[in-house]
Amino acid sequence: MFGVLLLLGAAVLGGYMLLTQTVFRSARCRGNAAMGGKTVVITGGNTGIGKATALHLARKGARVVLACRNRTKADTAIADIQQETGSSDVVYMHLDLASFKSIRCLVADGRTEDGFGIEFGVNHLGHFLLTRLLLERLKEAGGGRVITLSSMAHRWGHIDFEALAVDKHLGTGGYSWQFWQAYCNSKLCNNLFTHELAKRLRGTDVTCYSVHPGVVRTELSRYVGLWQKLIIEPIARLLFLEPEAGAQTTLHCALQEGIEHLSGSYFSFCAVQEVCARARDDAVARKLWEVSERLCGLS
Repeated sequence: MFGVLLLLGAAVLGGYMLLTQTVFRSARCRGNAAMGGKTVVITGGNTGIGKATALHLARKGARVVLACRNRTKADTAIADIQQETGSSDVVYMHLDLASFKSIRCLVADGRTEDGFGIEFGVNHLGHFLLTRLLLERLKEAGGGRVITLSSMAHRWGHIDFEALAVDKHLGTGGYSWQFWQAYCNSKLCNNLFTHELAKRLRGTDVTCYSVHPGVVRTELSRYVGLWQKLIIEPIARLLFLEPEAGAQTTLHCALQEGIEHLSGSYFSFCAVQEVCARARDDAVARKLWEVSERLCGLS
């Protein structure tokens, strides 16, 4: 009996070590580019990975804009960042990525429903519109970088353009597996967007990258049911990365010098990783761009 328990314990320990060195491993950003005089817009910067990224870039002297919906949470995050970094150049701008009106208002003057599925609308279409509206300014300023938070989940995504045309979403529903599939589909959109954007930025000094942050403890668990939380929370506490660790690959793409030739690439653990074949399909990437422009009223 003791021998069986010993073998079981060894198997559990071996499995834990394997997972922490593969799926749940972390990396450290080594980039040290100067950020003084530069402005960084971070969507969802009031919590999780976004807040950790904002904290690091504010510490390096960047002007940081937290573009998010909740003013109260943003003000709390700004106070935390200012206290920890001493920077007074951290500001809030209202942005609801589920609202084209809100996106256009932010681009127009920084102040301040459209019926799309929430995962597709927020994770892809909102960021697509924000980037498109800021693109000329980025080119004029020079040296800008567009970093899109993707996920290894893109490997399980697919795009049904016919369903998108009819239903205005790439998956929805009340069950966790439906939310997961819609999430995977939206993350595939993120990689295809970066793939096509890099092509359209050729000849400029603006570059773009998509990143997998790792498996991170964030507030995404608020979208799952109680019984799923009871399963996920113990695993998350044991294996998932903290937001600071999850921010490292984003920071790498923002701060690492000499990666401009890798524009359009997908990064994970602060290094270039191969994407699945669907995420580098030129025809699908171009079609998604054109469909997104139509849905956003840009063409």
